[in-house]
Amino acid sequence: MKAEQVVEKILAEAHQEAEKILSEAQSKAQARRQALEKELEAFRQETETLARQAAEDKQARMLAAARMELQKRILAAKRELLEEAYEKARMRINTLPDGPYLELMGRLIRQAVVTGDEEVVVGKNERRISHDFLKQINQKLGPGFQGNLRLAPDRADIDGGFILRRGKVQVNCSTAVLIEQIREQTEMEAAQKLFAE
Repeated sequence: MKAEQVVEKILAEAHQEAEKILSEAQSKAQARRQALEKELEAFRQETETLARQAAEDKQARMLAAARMELQKRILAAKRELLEEAYEKARMRINTLPDGPYLELMGRLIRQAVVTGDEEVVVGKNERRISHDFLKQINQKLGPGFQGNLRLAPDRADIDGGFILRRGKVQVNCSTAVLIEQIREQTEMEAAQKLFAE
């Protein structure tokens, strides 16, 4: 299987998880939007009072500056909400119960494996991806694979997922990298769903 196909499969699975998170984020976005609208109304009233007191030129400048500031704040709030959604997706994957987590990691390993004699590098605190787990994966590898996956002696600075390594070639399947790849593909669509007006 080509590396591009492996990455596409990995991204598709991670994209499904991100979709779940996005639906939860929509309700949070609605509440945030309502709060911002109340703030906008208060801000409008304040700027109208100031505008009446100022000369026409000054009034126009103040109103434009207020609108620009408000737009900056709204944009910052939207970015923060999107960041929270993707971070929550990463955390949700990392905190899955053992069964679903290992099932997901097993699928990702089988999709990423090229020869079957790679090393699986896990994070410093990873306890679920073990020698026994890799034995099970080796047994599930089909014909054409060596079935010699092994846990690397060194650990990576990742908090979930794994890095598949064979010589100098590495496939980073850490949850942070997977979510970042999904984010690159879905951020525009996610923003449109969350902030449709």
